[in-house]
Amino acid sequence: MAGPEAEYAVELSGITKRFPGVVANSDIHLAVRRGEVHALCGENGAGKSTLMKILYGMQAPDEGTIAVNGEPVRFRSPADAIKAGIGMVHQHFMLADNLTVAENILLGAEAVHGIGAAARRRIAELARTVGLNVAPDVLVERLGVADRQRVEIVKVLYRGARTVILDEPTAVLVPQEVDELFSTLRAMRAAGYTFIFISHKLDEVLAIADTITVIRRGTSVGTADPRSVTSRSLAEMMVGSELPSPETRESTVTDREVLRVEGLDLAGDGGGRPLLSGVGLVVRAGEVLGIAGVEGNGQTELVETIMGMRRAGGGRIVLAGKDITRAHTLERREAGIGYVPEDRTRHGLLATQPLWANRILGYQSRRPVARGGFLGLLDRAAARRDTERIVAEFDVRTPSVDVPAAALSGGNQQKLVVGRELSGDPVLLIASHPTRGVDVGAQAGIWEELRRARARGLAVLLISADLDELIGLSDSIKVMLRGRLVADADPATVTPEELGAAMTGADGQAA
Repeated sequence: MAGPEAEYAVELSGITKRFPGVVANSDIHLAVRRGEVHALCGENGAGKSTLMKILYGMQAPDEGTIAVNGEPVRFRSPADAIKAGIGMVHQHFMLADNLTVAENILLGAEAVHGIGAAARRRIAELARTVGLNVAPDVLVERLGVADRQRVEIVKVLYRGARTVILDEPTAVLVPQEVDELFSTLRAMRAAGYTFIFISHKLDEVLAIADTITVIRRGTSVGTADPRSVTSRSLAEMMVGSELPSPETRESTVTDREVLRVEGLDLAGDGGGRPLLSGVGLVVRAGEVLGIAGVEGNGQTELVETIMGMRRAGGGRIVLAGKDITRAHTLERREAGIGYVPEDRTRHGLLATQPLWANRILGYQSRRPVARGGFLGLLDRAAARRDTERIVAEFDVRTPSVDVPAAALSGGNQQKLVVGRELSGDPVLLIASHPTRGVDVGAQAGIWEELRRARARGLAVLLISADLDELIGLSDSIKVMLRGRLVADADPATVTPEELGAAMTGADGQAA
């Protein structure tokens, strides 16, 4: 049956895509019914993104066929896919911060409804559909992550999309925003829209999907019904083993203080509520101190102040007995702070540069990548050798250290960053959302590296929105709310529900 009434919105049959040295997709089959949320699961590097780039016309398959609403199609560009009613919301948003919401939506689509009243009416109609409650003339730079995502969805709907590809849509959202997104998807599904939901978060997949297709090592290994499948069996399909656990059983905490923060204050932008107020904490050698909090409550500012990226208005920061309150960021790095940033693509990697060049970042004054400690004397051969060591030790899957960082999957990018930061023999590691946006396989590897480093005496300050990760890895937990540390929790006894109540202030007391 062809045309608008076809049972399947999208059918991919026998899709194969080869790159030099690697087969990204091999004989993949995917059939997405009209009006469903169809989840595509698999580890980072399993071939999900390549498959979706093929469906969106960004790449051509070497073999296989694509049908949309029962009609065979051949896409030469995303413009062809858009004409066929397929839109894609990328994990890393494609918005211009210096343009308004309306300008971002209209850019490149001026011919659809013009740029006048008809266009504004259509934007307002679609904004209601996706729950975007901001004025069209607001600059995108003023929007939070969830609203930016809604703008992206409006953008593809404005261009006529009825089938929307969502690439890791929850990776940047807090739990409440995930719930709001899922409510939006359910309402839009009822209105006849179709979604392909790319994710490795199994609990979320089970909550939102009507059908699940799993791909492993570039090929589709089966479909599953979320009403009858378990997380454990899904994980087994994805990686060939059961779900990893972040749990740390034995204590390695010592009495030696590595980081002491006392009375840290940071003024708010434009004289508003302080971003940090009287924050004090101690992290000891062999200890993982977890910071829990709904995003936007000061965790990012705390990390950036400890790193010297922001200047504290008051208080002290002491690292291994040395006051570093006035030190600049490079001095703090040289004093032994490793840093895994919350957004690897913005603050951790140069996407267009080769892996060996990314090894140098933050270490440009130290061996093995610098000779004699002078910034200008970089040792490229040593940087390449050490990058090859990191690739081997941290299981970074790449054809060589010469490929750009952008060519790696998210999980392999993150393993490269973690490997780099643990390679400088740090005394303190600040790990901000260390497994965000990575799959269960890469997640297990990163957890194991953090456990090993902790056992060697490394002090770790862990910030994470994953409460199971926070409880499993931490020796102690502090809860952050509105720029203050408001509660302490014992990971051995606290539940995610109790922690969540403390994070929102709902319990009114320490966890």
